[in-house]
Amino acid sequence: MSEELIFHGEHLLDVQRLKKFFPIKKGVFRRTVGWVQAVDGVSLHVDKGETLGLVGESGCGKSTTGKCILRLLEPTEGDILLEGKNISAINPSEMKQFRRKVQAVFQDPYSSLNPRMSVGNIVGEPFKVHDIHPSSDIRERVADLFKKVGLRPEYMSRYPHEFSGGQRQRIGIARSIALRPDLIIFDEPVSALDVSIQAQVINLLDDLKQEFKLSYLFIAHDLSVVEHVSDRIAVMYLGKIVEVAKDTELYSNPLHPYTRALLSAIPIPEPKQKKKRIILQGEVPSPINPPSGCRFHPRCSEAMKICKHEEPIMSAIDHHHQVSCFLYR
Repeated sequence: MSEELIFHGEHLLDVQRLKKFFPIKKGVFRRTVGWVQAVDGVSLHVDKGETLGLVGESGCGKSTTGKCILRLLEPTEGDILLEGKNISAINPSEMKQFRRKVQAVFQDPYSSLNPRMSVGNIVGEPFKVHDIHPSSDIRERVADLFKKVGLRPEYMSRYPHEFSGGQRQRIGIARSIALRPDLIIFDEPVSALDVSIQAQVINLLDDLKQEFKLSYLFIAHDLSVVEHVSDRIAVMYLGKIVEVAKDTELYSNPLHPYTRALLSAIPIPEPKQKKKRIILQGEVPSPINPPSGCRFHPRCSEAMKICKHEEPIMSAIDHHHQVSCFLYR
């Protein structure tokens, strides 16, 4: 029997210089001819009881970052620490303990649920895998989890195809909290849901966070959703973090030109109220051959000569606000 993991450290989760490159292979012999630089030097942390929002355009690498933290993908470089213990190279027995502490909820609730299993068995599966409760107690535990996520226990014998999208996501959330994890990583958990259902699921996540003292890494592209759930927000562009700030600070005082452009695209509920929209020129560069210097400079209206040749580093503007931009050097 393996020894219990011993954790130390200031942050619950600490990601340092994370990189994930995917090889491009061609020819009969499948030689590597290039690399897709999906994640390139990402550093972030999540404190206990905190929700960190990770936002950016589609293809910026935020979902790949989440999968590397979950060890669903093997990082190319970098360290991932959970309460001070580096999980980048842990053995299988330690990995099983890691799975108890870190869970995930994915974007498509249907594809993440086994269509051949009843939803009661799906939610109860973690108890069997980790041998936590006797088989006689699992049904009662699952019924309690169904109640906590707003589902009726008599639904336990049904199958995933019998539920709506919002109900399936609640089932996925019930499964994620079954083992009482410390951290849950949400990858676009409400983007596939109707707007009215989104609000219900977001309120549910907030209630569960308070009840079970959870920490969240909330990955999304919808800034209006992230604003309601996050304590801090990290903005990602083409594989790199460009700005990190407290939620209120980011929305009231965005510093990076890319962040300002993202926030200007958020629709406002009052049709007569005018809002200045920042239109970015060009397309997002390819992660196969990213621009030199600052990766945002080809689309930035405030780019300077130094931006084309030198890569900016993350600088602290104040205790709760960091930005990677030469405008604030």
